[in-house]
Amino acid sequence: MFASVGADGSVRMFDLRHLEHSTIIYEDPSHNPLLRLAWNKQDPNYLTTISMDSIEVIILDVRVPCAPVARLNNHRAVVNGVAWAPHSSCHICTSGDDRQALIWDIQQIPRAIEDPILAYTADGEINQVQWSSTQPDWIAICYNNNLEILRV
Repeated sequence: MFASVGADGSVRMFDLRHLEHSTIIYEDPSHNPLLRLAWNKQDPNYLTTISMDSIEVIILDVRVPCAPVARLNNHRAVVNGVAWAPHSSCHICTSGDDRQALIWDIQQIPRAIEDPILAYTADGEINQVQWSSTQPDWIAICYNNNLEILRV
């Protein structure tokens, strides 16, 4: 199985054995283009996506199509990146134009997730985030012409 997001505002799952068919597991209500998709590395039932010009991160459970299981709303500007923790099924880092890298604990799903557990403010709009798979205590963020490596 693999999934993709697209300009039509949908998340589609494909079975590698039958690529001519796909299943839409989520559609943005306003049909805004979806820009990124990230799978949970420890629990393949969960993935996350962001839509263009949105301050919200959408978490989906592939077993419950069409409805997000959580929405992360603490960014004050457009979200640009998401990265799941490689060592934990309930931690995710989001980043955006508000210069924030936020780490969330989603263990309480389906209850609402109000606030991140950690926050870092960079010197510029963060356009990429990666969580190291070999060194899970480290997260890399990129902004302007800079790369910062943060210890969690």
